[in-house]
Amino acid sequence: MRESYFAHSAGVDQERWQRLSVHLDGTAKRAARFLDAAGLAELGRVSGLLHDLGKYDDQFQARLDGSGQRFDHAAPGAKLAIDRYRQTLGKMLAFCVAGHHAGLANGVNGEMTKALADRLHDVVSMPDPMIWKQEVGLPADLPAHRIKPRNKDTAGFCAAFLIRMLFSALVDADYLDTEAYYAGLEGERVVRGKYPPLTELCRRLNAHLDDLQANAEPSIVNGLRSEVLAHARQGAAKPQGVFALTVPTGGGKTLASLAFALDHAVRHGLDRVIYVIPYMSIIEQTASVFRNALRGGDGRPVDCVIEHHSTFDEDSISNRASRDKLHLAMENWDAPVVVTTAVQFFESLFGNRPSRCRKLHNIVNSVVILDEAQTMPLKHLRPCVAALDELARNWRASIVLCTATQPALREADGFVGGLRHVRELAPEPQRLYETLKRTQMRHVGPLADTQLAGRLKESSQALCIVNTRRHARELYERLSSAEGACHLSTLMCAAHRRERLAAVRQYLNGGESVRLIATSLVEAGVDLDFPVVWRAEAGLESIIQAAGRCNREGRAPKGDVFVFEPAEKEGRKPPPDIAQFADAARSVMRRWPDDSMSLDAIRAYFQELYWSKGDAALDTKHILRQCAERRTTLDFPFETIAREFRLIEEVQVPVVVPWPRTYGNDDTAARLLRELEHVSRPGRIARRLQPYVVQVPPARREALLTAGAARTVREQDFGRQFVVLANLDLYDEHVGLKWDDPTSQTAEKLVY
Repeated sequence: MRESYFAHSAGVDQERWQRLSVHLDGTAKRAARFLDAAGLAELGRVSGLLHDLGKYDDQFQARLDGSGQRFDHAAPGAKLAIDRYRQTLGKMLAFCVAGHHAGLANGVNGEMTKALADRLHDVVSMPDPMIWKQEVGLPADLPAHRIKPRNKDTAGFCAAFLIRMLFSALVDADYLDTEAYYAGLEGERVVRGKYPPLTELCRRLNAHLDDLQANAEPSIVNGLRSEVLAHARQGAAKPQGVFALTVPTGGGKTLASLAFALDHAVRHGLDRVIYVIPYMSIIEQTASVFRNALRGGDGRPVDCVIEHHSTFDEDSISNRASRDKLHLAMENWDAPVVVTTAVQFFESLFGNRPSRCRKLHNIVNSVVILDEAQTMPLKHLRPCVAALDELARNWRASIVLCTATQPALREADGFVGGLRHVRELAPEPQRLYETLKRTQMRHVGPLADTQLAGRLKESSQALCIVNTRRHARELYERLSSAEGACHLSTLMCAAHRRERLAAVRQYLNGGESVRLIATSLVEAGVDLDFPVVWRAEAGLESIIQAAGRCNREGRAPKGDVFVFEPAEKEGRKPPPDIAQFADAARSVMRRWPDDSMSLDAIRAYFQELYWSKGDAALDTKHILRQCAERRTTLDFPFETIAREFRLIEEVQVPVVVPWPRTYGNDDTAARLLRELEHVSRPGRIARRLQPYVVQVPPARREALLTAGAARTVREQDFGRQFVVLANLDLYDEHVGLKWDDPTSQTAEKLVY
């Protein structure tokens, strides 16, 4: 029998290797701490003790010595969990232990990853109990847990959710203990945590809000914003659960929701605030608002707010991540304030990969704010609502549905499996709507682009929002000779869009002519105030969001919002996913012709939309059914669900644009790309390059590469994570990336 067993090696000097018992104990303690708030500390502790138990084996120890022989060290601990503990808890532990490197597998019938049943079947030998029992004190039994399903139909979903949370705690604990060991070997200091307490963040926010109120000009709008803020904060003392903040666009929802969340967290001993945004295009803006609000009086950079959205593949670059605290916090969301996207939030909740799931346990004991809650996709709406309900009922999370167009997601609205006991934080939403109604909306019927351009020229300041990037570009080109014509779409990188928006605001404030053609990216969280807005037919929530860019500050008695039908003969038929929303909106606008933005109209719109689709269309991949059917066997298809749960079906891949091409005072993109040629850990650079990325379909990026119009950076190290636009003539200053002919060059480039 060997004298010592190790978890991790460090060169030839075994005195510096990490003892296996030390790693198991460290991982167990961390996992227990992560799940303590949910009452599952002992289950977490045992998962940590079991996860590397298979390393008590001469084959694995030989591998550490350099044998190179493959050995499944996770499966023995999973099998021991099944054999030692009663069926339910033992199998839950087995899923997590077996998958702590490879990911949560299907219970049976594996896809890319071998199924749990097959992994367990393939275990041919187990570590000798006489060896591991000397160092590992596994309990004989496990206490019952308090996680309970809502009803019999949700028992499977509830159990699968528990497994994911346990998996998250184990994976993060394993990562952190291993990270600490190797950092210590290298003499590095891993800086995690040590954030200001939430009480201090509340103090800073109070000071910021006092300054805003002192400097705000007297107006009805500002008065109502103050009322919304005060009323929301009064609700912070209410017990945890599900809340709604139903406030018209421009009513101050963002800071009011943050103030409620911080007050609520302090009152109930919660750990953090997670702010979920529907669109990547506004995440940096929102994070900037929060940093400014929480800065405090010393002027130092705020290190308590992280923004987590990844243009690049996290699995490919996570093992080379930078060591700065904020990037490390992004991996597992251990900061006090997290700003993330709906894609990142929900796809993590239904994911199976360790890098994506390790943050889930930090949603426990938190406040989750869903900004623009109505944007949750129809095809996965029922699983999303089920996840929110589960977080609120069993995992000490308070959920805030924050929107001007509250979706009909309550059980009382007729939504199957809908949310219960939703409490409103806004003061009298109907009165707010009537007081803050600053626009009049009219449907003007079909319009060809020529007609639409003519109508836009009639106003010196006008915003027109269309449904596709192609329509936006072509309409702008038709209007480009008009004074103040400009364009905005996601074919422009975020840094370019920010500059364009700043110029538009300057034109608006100065009373200059500005006619902006844009896609829906300006509808949420973008502070614009036009006297006239035109909106192509879409869902009622999109039309109302567009109206929120009209007469936003109430400077005129009423702003004009015109809804039009793009001419189909010009190829302007809306995409299928937008057409179904537009149909429901058209029906409601006929029933409420004079007040289509009222709360009653909005409720009717969502009820009609959900009813017309049917329950099955709100869970197109049958995720709830797959969980329900396996509630007794617990053979959940985790890998299958992770593959099928995609909020955005159309895959997009990043192309880095070194914008602006004449660098002037901003050479950030060029400098980062130069750094990328030499670094071993690209995580920090990947994060800072995101404002210079345009997302395109994979086939388009491949065409750019084939034509030599784009190049890869260190493909041998990073794969095709970093593809850079080489032919900058394809990036137009007015409309962004143009890929019609990736070989095109300007005339001067052809002169030698």
